[in-house]
Amino acid sequence: MKIKSAEFVISNSDVSKCPETKLPEYAFIGRSNVGKSSLINALTNRKDLAKTSGRPGKTQLINHFLINQSWFLVDLPGYGYARVSKTAKKTFQKFITQYFEKREQMLCAFVLIDSRHKPQAIDMEFMTWLGEHQIPFCIIFTKADKLKPKALERNIQNYQEEMLQVWEEMPQYFVTSSANGLGSEEVLGYIQNINDNLQK
Repeated sequence: MKIKSAEFVISNSDVSKCPETKLPEYAFIGRSNVGKSSLINALTNRKDLAKTSGRPGKTQLINHFLINQSWFLVDLPGYGYARVSKTAKKTFQKFITQYFEKREQMLCAFVLIDSRHKPQAIDMEFMTWLGEHQIPFCIIFTKADKLKPKALERNIQNYQEEMLQVWEEMPQYFVTSSANGLGSEEVLGYIQNINDNLQK
């Protein structure tokens, strides 16, 4: 898939105010500082579409970006919220939950995981919640350029072993790097394939 256009449409914390279209949506979510904004910018080949920050937890709203006038990329707040109050955490959690439960246009959630770390309980809990609510998702391992190939392979293997204790099979996953573009074509190709099947 070639991204010809990518434009910001709306930010809000109220699911009922999300765009009133039936265009397919793909949500990107992960712990704070997982490299979500950088990945979104890499996927869309735009340096500043999603705001990047040295301070984790910058994304605090549901952000809709219209891609190629045909589907939405949805940037959601992180679920590891750094440096925000307990009240803010509850607020984020509420509208993230509502988004996934109510937004029928959402066809796949991409759960971002930092490939440098061993399996984190918060990631496992979130993916379990998605599974329990029958919400389709894929995993995106980020920051692959920060590791040597063998270390990267070992860390992903650790995640597979952890996942297979709960899941019958490993969900679809992608290995990416915002720095060198690794995996971007594969992620966009996966989205394109879903979109193409919708039109059949």
